[in-house]
Amino acid sequence: MARAGDGVAGEPDGMTDAARERLRRWRLVLGGGEGADGTGCALSGRDAAMDGALIALYGKGGKQPQAGGSRSAGLGASAPSVARWLGDIRTYFPSSVVQVMQRDAIDRLGLATLLLEPEMLEAVEADVHLVGTLLSLDKAMPETTRETARAVVRKVVEDLERRLATRTRATLTGALDRGARVSRPRHHDIDWNRTIAANLKHYLPEHRTVVPERLVGYGRASRSVRKEVVLCVDQSGSMAASVVYASVFGAVLASMRSISTRLVVFDTAVVDLTDQLDDPVDVLFGTQLGGGTDINRALAYCQSRITRPADTVVVLISDLYEGGIRDGMLKRVAAMKASGVQFVTLLALSDEGAPAYDREHAAALAALGAPAFACTPDLFPEVMAAAIEKRPLPVPDTA
Repeated sequence: MARAGDGVAGEPDGMTDAARERLRRWRLVLGGGEGADGTGCALSGRDAAMDGALIALYGKGGKQPQAGGSRSAGLGASAPSVARWLGDIRTYFPSSVVQVMQRDAIDRLGLATLLLEPEMLEAVEADVHLVGTLLSLDKAMPETTRETARAVVRKVVEDLERRLATRTRATLTGALDRGARVSRPRHHDIDWNRTIAANLKHYLPEHRTVVPERLVGYGRASRSVRKEVVLCVDQSGSMAASVVYASVFGAVLASMRSISTRLVVFDTAVVDLTDQLDDPVDVLFGTQLGGGTDINRALAYCQSRITRPADTVVVLISDLYEGGIRDGMLKRVAAMKASGVQFVTLLALSDEGAPAYDREHAAALAALGAPAFACTPDLFPEVMAAAIEKRPLPVPDTA
């Protein structure tokens, strides 16, 4: 429904409210200007301002209209102009849309360098993609901007931790508890599903019940380390969002006493960031997005740090474009699996689905029993729980 001060001029008489709203939305989608949209209608008020913000980013040649007049210059490279535009879109659009428009502005209009100015950083809507952009600019960032950038990154990281930590800890604690099987469990520790399955032969039809001969249960996970997790993360430029999420999950896992967590990031070099896991912001600023990829070298390092293969889960997060020794990478994965390591291959750890990836390498890993798939942050705890319990992984259906 159009609001007071909004609307379209030149609409046909007798138009219903539904038709008017539909025409308004089409006009905003098509962009208008000199009748090119085919609606024959002009926007006014707030709608005209929204249209201007959209055309500044998506219009031909980055031009935007003046109210009631022809188009004029768009955002250009002017920091004040961009700052006003950022304020406008936060006024007119919801946060999720603002984040998409900011990302498009960085990609389409080359505004990344303006993020090196503290005033610009304070005006943007912070999200995972903005963090990735800031990390890619880290080496070029002046000291006057660095603290502001860290504050922006910290806000995003803390928001992610609040959203993901509780469910991750609960899911993995349950998996660890179920792994601590006992033969004479207390009543509240009986695993009833497994107990019934193990005693079906003792079913008494006349009583319509199972009389268990053997109870199956699980004890509570002790305070000692029960599992070791190695997160091996590709830090090439296309993996920015995955690096952010992996750092957050790494910090969450490291906070659990029953899990020993190691975080390794790599391009053509390998960096172990485990000692910084208490602060994922430090982890993120310890990465260097971009560069080549040597998965074999990274896996060699991870393999050398494994001391309890049967109790270890290795999670490789990479698009699998290997710049190192392909056969060496596959032999290393096969050797780890043969030793008892649970190996998980994630093409991405983000909300964006599978990126472009090396399908030949993915197929080769699947043949080794390590299927490669994209994983959302919400699914990640379930994937880890399955790996810890040595169950089939909940690979999402991509059909």
